[in-house]
Amino acid sequence: MKAMGKGVARSRGAAQTELLRANINDQINRLLDQLEDLEELKDEFEEGEYEESKQETMAQLREFQEFLERSVQGDMSLVSEYGATILALQAAISEAFKTPEVIRMFAKKQPDALRKRLAELQRDKKIRQISTAQFQSQAVEILTALKKLGSKLSSQEQGFLEKMSNARHMEDAVDKLGMGSSVEKSIINTASKEIKAAKN
Repeated sequence: MKAMGKGVARSRGAAQTELLRANINDQINRLLDQLEDLEELKDEFEEGEYEESKQETMAQLREFQEFLERSVQGDMSLVSEYGATILALQAAISEAFKTPEVIRMFAKKQPDALRKRLAELQRDKKIRQISTAQFQSQAVEILTALKKLGSKLSSQEQGFLEKMSNARHMEDAVDKLGMGSSVEKSIINTASKEIKAAKN
């Protein structure tokens, strides 16, 4: 009977964890969609409306980030799964990262998608669809996200980051995001180890 009771408890715990995951994923997608819509429709807002809507969105991001940190506390599998998401949310809240698409890829631990986006930016810059400044700002975000996810940068990519004056400030800002709670301290290590293990 005791063994049966333990089995039921484990099953119930697993079901609760899956419900938590579903809730977290739904909230992540909703907030990232909201952030993307806000930037895409920026020019359509009346004066003052954009900043008001942005502040509301940032408040929701902060609230969700705090909820997520509490939810993963003590569960290393969830820390590994959502550690990068917490970092990405913090980067968005602090405005270390400003590009919603990059924030989404960072949050979902998608280094291949980040590299694809970087290649698209390089193509767009070459055919002059975007300015050099636009390319540089997004490229710095992408390469910084890749580094934080444990991806190896080429010497050319590392050299680009070192040449960009805002890159060091961004890297320092993102590094500081992981220096708070015990959850935050394990985020970069667990996310990085998981990415590296997947490549081996």
